[in-house]
Amino acid sequence: MEKIQSAIAKARATRTGTADTAPAAGRAAPLPELPQPLEEAWAALPPLTPDLRRLEKNRIVALSGGQDAISIDMLRTKVLQMMRANNWKRLAITSPSSGCGKSTIALNLAFSLSRQRELRTVLCELDLRRPSLARLLEITEQHSMARVLEGNASFADNAVRYNDNLAISTNAGVHRNPAELLQSAAMSRALGQIEETYKPDVMIFDMPPMLVSDDAMAFFPNVDAVILVAAAETTKIKEVDSCERDIASQTNVMGVILNKCRYMGPEYGYNYYE
Repeated sequence: MEKIQSAIAKARATRTGTADTAPAAGRAAPLPELPQPLEEAWAALPPLTPDLRRLEKNRIVALSGGQDAISIDMLRTKVLQMMRANNWKRLAITSPSSGCGKSTIALNLAFSLSRQRELRTVLCELDLRRPSLARLLEITEQHSMARVLEGNASFADNAVRYNDNLAISTNAGVHRNPAELLQSAAMSRALGQIEETYKPDVMIFDMPPMLVSDDAMAFFPNVDAVILVAAAETTKIKEVDSCERDIASQTNVMGVILNKCRYMGPEYGYNYYE
């Protein structure tokens, strides 16, 4: 068996011209070291130690992977493939109305991306009317992504770090004028500063629902693509159509997720983990 593996490795090295640099069999290639200022910036963020059981109670299932995270991991792969193909970095997640589960999707996607150790991900909560990420994560600190966007507070003081490659910024309270803030020059500068300091490969923005205010539309010109989350048996087709048209007038529609499906056929999953 070892001879076969060695022969396969040599054949691959011959095709790719990497015989001298290929990692030893059974060992992953070491991750590249971060530049010192970047490493220090990430290390300075307060660590988040989530309670796995409580997260699962809140339907946050992508933290450690496994069977429950299959659909989220599939979403992660599709998102990464599309973003890499188009050289995109900023992704907004929204819904037509409240209660569709967009924040749960955003948080699950962020945790799924965090298991890609070579990627750095930043999740920013921009639903400034009904913020929920702090509650889902049980963060008690009075963080305010809104104040960061205003230029009145630092991202480092209003974010937490999971492992060394996922940063999450939340809001402890409601902001009074979110639409004005989300299309301000100060907001644009703040996002640029975050990108310059933390060099994320992916930035995810948890947006407010589209049909309850103009907040999301005000922000869409700042992102590369948008995912729309619809709720099964609740969201109307005409609502999805309307939101897709509005998104397409501002940026790229990455896709629509049908969330809260209660009835799934046996073809989804193929009993692979049984």
